[in-house]
Amino acid sequence: MQLLDNDTVAAWIFLTPALILLGLFIIWPIIYLFYLSFTAGSFTSTGTYLVGFKNYWRLLLNSDFWQVIFNTVYFTLGSLFPSLVIPLGLAVLLNRSIALRGILRSAYFLPSIVSLVAAGLGFRWLFQNTGPVNGLLNFFAIQPISWLGDTFWAMPVIILFSIWKQLGFNMVVFLAGLQTIPYSRYEAAELDGANDWQQFWHITLPGLQPTLIFATVTTAIFTLRSFEPVYVITGGGPLNSTNLLVYYIYQEAFGQFDFGYAAAVATVLLAVTLLLVYLQLRTWEED
Repeated sequence: MQLLDNDTVAAWIFLTPALILLGLFIIWPIIYLFYLSFTAGSFTSTGTYLVGFKNYWRLLLNSDFWQVIFNTVYFTLGSLFPSLVIPLGLAVLLNRSIALRGILRSAYFLPSIVSLVAAGLGFRWLFQNTGPVNGLLNFFAIQPISWLGDTFWAMPVIILFSIWKQLGFNMVVFLAGLQTIPYSRYEAAELDGANDWQQFWHITLPGLQPTLIFATVTTAIFTLRSFEPVYVITGGGPLNSTNLLVYYIYQEAFGQFDFGYAAAVATVLLAVTLLLVYLQLRTWEED
């Protein structure tokens, strides 16, 4: 009795290298991360030892962790809405036949391919006390602002960086989504007397629903995993006001060498990310 036909054997042969890489570099690290979150100690001669749920209990009682959670939620929500609305508006405009459309598309996409570290250094230079932004305020006789040294203004600078960095990618995603909407719908709407806003509200937005869901989830994940802007621009300061989850994990793991506690925080971040992906998949299934 033949257990596997030739097509099945061939499929497993082609899939095996990919499955091995998937297991080594994704599945096993996740399993080890989960295990590490129940340990304490370090990777020295003393080694690690199991402590149960102690690290997770520390999370609940640690005021710094809750400050980081608040910062991350503030940063994510502050970045998410503009990172969707602005690229969507640009995509709708660039989808039409306007002059220099190709050049403008390339220009708006450039931030997505610029190094995060290089762009972060550029933003740090722009918003330093003697930088061009304060120079412009001085020109208009406005009192300079300590952008990176003020607990109120530091986070908006990071949010602005995130919006600028995500703009090009989301614009391209929306442009691709707009290409899937049949032009005949707009022609029928024009014959019925619908204006531009009515066409956008009743044709463009419904037609872009799957694209909007995808862009929302990917943008949320992008903001949740933000590390370079904090590391380069503010270092988590001032007074921990711009410290985000990924940077907090880095500090605990490689600053304090508290790998078990850092793994517990990373597990929380992983759970939130998986929840976002699950919601995206469920929404797509319902559509």
